[in-house]
Amino acid sequence: MKKASFKQIRSALYNRLFSGYAELLATPHSPRFAIGAVIAAMPYPMIGMTITISVQHYYGSYGLAGSLTAVQAIALAIVGPVLGKLVDRFGQRKVSIPTIFVWMAAAIGMVTAITSHAPTWVLFTIAPFLAAIPPWGAMSRTRWTHLLNGKPRKIETALSLSSIFDECLWVVGNPLASILAVISGVLAFSFTGICVLLGAFMFLGELTTEPPSQTDLARAAGLSRKEYRAKLALKIAQPAASPANVAGTLVANKVLEEDAKRRRRGLKHLSLHLPKKADSIMGPGLLSLCATWFGLGAFQSATSISVIAMAKEQNMQQFTGFVFACFSISSLIGVTIYGAKHWQIALWKRFYFCLAVLVVGMCSFMFTSHLWAIMIIYLIIGVCQAPTWVNGNQIVLHLVPPARFTEAVAWMSAMNSIGGSMGSSIAGVYIDQNGSKGGFATVFAFAIAALAIAFIGFKQIRTSTEKPMLTEVSL
Repeated sequence: MKKASFKQIRSALYNRLFSGYAELLATPHSPRFAIGAVIAAMPYPMIGMTITISVQHYYGSYGLAGSLTAVQAIALAIVGPVLGKLVDRFGQRKVSIPTIFVWMAAAIGMVTAITSHAPTWVLFTIAPFLAAIPPWGAMSRTRWTHLLNGKPRKIETALSLSSIFDECLWVVGNPLASILAVISGVLAFSFTGICVLLGAFMFLGELTTEPPSQTDLARAAGLSRKEYRAKLALKIAQPAASPANVAGTLVANKVLEEDAKRRRRGLKHLSLHLPKKADSIMGPGLLSLCATWFGLGAFQSATSISVIAMAKEQNMQQFTGFVFACFSISSLIGVTIYGAKHWQIALWKRFYFCLAVLVVGMCSFMFTSHLWAIMIIYLIIGVCQAPTWVNGNQIVLHLVPPARFTEAVAWMSAMNSIGGSMGSSIAGVYIDQNGSKGGFATVFAFAIAALAIAFIGFKQIRTSTEKPMLTEVSL
């Protein structure tokens, strides 16, 4: 009797937590691109650690290693939105394949330069090219939104599944990078390169799920890509049906339709005179979200370097990785449960709640005096880490159509990276002056500022989430 009861409980738990994910992965062709994206994204957790350990081994300088990883991170923040925009415009395969070749050449050049003890200027010349990483996570999420078009609940679960894979990537990638790089920098770079090629082959070889690019959509609509983007922007930039907005949209549509007719007759195109601003996705909602992501990156990176400083002060450096692993594992558990449930609570409420939990939890580090206390807090608040990112991605789907989704997510990631670089740099200065307590003071300031920034954009974020997802914008 007890055994049967246990089986029932286990079955109910499985159905509750994993049936939605299993259903998604049972969708034809989906496992290949979803898993391929994770494998191909291995440079994200591995490159920084590999450069740090390899450079310190061959050059004996943590300062040089830190500077190189900072250059790569800044380049990634700059290149990411550009690649996202190009992917949306021209297609995932057309942009990703040449980008991969650039990264492979840079990886080979970097490992050769490090092992041959090349001048430092050579390393700094190569480091920016290691940012040539296709936005695998954003492209995978774009495929899910394309595949599940018109099914918002399944899209929500798919975004959570993508975040689960991302957390697994970081849980595995960082320790693996440290182990391989200690053995050999060549081995670490080689393994990462193999992952890039294998993952890219799985992802890009799956043609049936690739969403159409803006070029494809424009061609199908009988428009040029510029005209398509302008019309798309006009369609999504009219949240209120005021007479002025409706009139403006009708005029613009009429101009575009007349231009398409003239083109079909072989006549010269009309001059559209559409505002340049119409081509931008940076409305108030996305600006608010990007600013919040900047603050999120700042206080989380400041927290990481402050925790490392505290561990060193307490002679517990060997446990630092374990403390961070607790945060990642807690985040993994949190997003697994979060994505399994169909929430009735409004998206904007979930977004602000999860962000507030992270802020309050990390602010409390300022008042802790032991590394184990931080580990316990990490275990508690980590359940809200990945769900915060899932909520952010969902909000983006309310702000921009799928044809611009990769670009929007790339902007968010870029702002997060820039915030992270700024947060760790400023926290490092205060740690040098006042120890880990100085670092945690900057964490407190950054965290409160991030939450304040998020609430400045409260109106835009709330309003956007009360509208349906822009999974279809008819032209």
